[in-house]
Amino acid sequence: MVALLVPAVALPVLAYAAFHEERPGLRRLLALLLLFVGAMELLVIAADLLTLLAGWELVGACSWALIAHQWRDASGAASSLYAFVMTRLGDLGMFLAVMAAFAGSGSFAYAELAQLQGLPLALLTFGLLLSAASKSGQLPFSPWLFRAMAGPTSVSALLHAATMVAAGAYLLARLQPQLSRVAWFGPAVIAIGLSTALAGGVVAIVQSHAKKLLAASTSAHFGLMFVAVGAGYPAVAVAHLVAHACFKAPLFLAAGIAGQRTDGYTLARMRLGRALPWVATMSGVAVLALAGVPPMGAAWTKETIAAAGEHASPWVAAAVLLAGGLSAVYAARFQGLAFGFGDPCVQAKRPGCVERIAMTLLALVTLVLSLLWLPRAHAALGALLGVSWPTSGTLVRVASLLLAGLGLATGNLLVRRWPKLGLSGAPAAVANWWGLPTLLRVSLSTPVLWLAHAAACADDALIDAMPRGAALLGRRAAARFARGDDAVVDRGVRASETFTMVLAAFGRGLGERVADGLPEGTAALLGLGGLDVRRLQTGLSQHYVAMLAIGGALLTVILLLGS
Repeated sequence: MVALLVPAVALPVLAYAAFHEERPGLRRLLALLLLFVGAMELLVIAADLLTLLAGWELVGACSWALIAHQWRDASGAASSLYAFVMTRLGDLGMFLAVMAAFAGSGSFAYAELAQLQGLPLALLTFGLLLSAASKSGQLPFSPWLFRAMAGPTSVSALLHAATMVAAGAYLLARLQPQLSRVAWFGPAVIAIGLSTALAGGVVAIVQSHAKKLLAASTSAHFGLMFVAVGAGYPAVAVAHLVAHACFKAPLFLAAGIAGQRTDGYTLARMRLGRALPWVATMSGVAVLALAGVPPMGAAWTKETIAAAGEHASPWVAAAVLLAGGLSAVYAARFQGLAFGFGDPCVQAKRPGCVERIAMTLLALVTLVLSLLWLPRAHAALGALLGVSWPTSGTLVRVASLLLAGLGLATGNLLVRRWPKLGLSGAPAAVANWWGLPTLLRVSLSTPVLWLAHAAACADDALIDAMPRGAALLGRRAAARFARGDDAVVDRGVRASETFTMVLAAFGRGLGERVADGLPEGTAALLGLGGLDVRRLQTGLSQHYVAMLAIGGALLTVILLLGS
């Protein structure tokens, strides 16, 4: 069901985005939305924790990029980072669960989780519950859904209807048979779901921002899904997930159209019923489902959750019915302020054809889900899913109808008497999740930042002291080596210089005598030889004949003696 739900809701939302969102960056936005849908599909069809982890991480990364689509706006980038860090804190539980599953069973497959016992099973359950609560905007992680409203309307619609926020409730419903073996799982999930449903309902009632009102209602309705899972009826949670996706997506699309016409999302500035009658009509269909008014399909799933809660405890059923009554209050307030038929604050032009078609398709599916009230229809669905639906008593049905009617009347009263509720004063503090963001900042962010500053100071004082000490020792050793260099090496250099100078002075006289004496003596000898030879040149032939004769005789004697 969920694998079919994701693309079925995504198709009209992407068509809406293609014609509604601003042109700059539109291709990037559509590409990221498609990747977002693909990552959610991977998460849904996963049959093991490793594949689930891959889809889980991709969904988180895509949500960060989509919320920060208008990245030139510093507030949008900061909001995306806030949402990413808040959900990443819960994602630590997913890593814990994956490690516990592999340590306990040697496998990541869902089918092998039945082998887990004891501590590995407890760690798996705790990790998955932590991750699911953070993704689905349950307390204390709920404030990140408000920060996610910084993204485009189509992102908000897809994020809250059928993708990221739905991942947590779907995961618990998918693995409920394995996780319910831990004794505290059911009560813990019910406690988280009920507290979020009631707190989120009050937040939505006093919220003055259209998209944030819908975001608070998302937390509240996923809290109801948590109650169904904790009570042991995961199929009921999935049925409400489908109904919620079908009516929440058109509400966000309607809020986007209204916000574009009024240049903001302040509910008190809208009243666009006369200016946008078709959008007001389609929004009205979705609002009836949000309020849980029969015969809308969401009313049946809400009563079925109350019946599931009744099987756990009558007090749980009563709390679920009260959360349903709060849902009717903020549903009526949203419709009355956003698309009331009073004097419009602006003259709004009609939305485009594709925008109207997208809203109409989702509203029609919401109407078709009214068939769930037929016994044969919900019996056939139960047979298809292999589950039996819990049945509620007459008292639960009557109480549900009365609270829905009372809620609608209260919502209309708030629209007439206090249209600016939540803009200032104590309601504004409640509208900001009962001051939870401030509490988280004071109790978590500020101490962590203080510890980080203290750690940085300790790093400077202790860790950095080691290299600073080594540098000081190095400088001192260098100074000592320098003094040793002056005392020993420089003295040796100076002694070598003195010896060289003495040797040079000594060799200077001897060298001159030897170097100059050789050529001068040779020249003198050659000169003397030349004088002697010159005497032989008399110019008389008889002298030359005598020399030849004497030479020949000497040569003969030498030859005879040599032999």
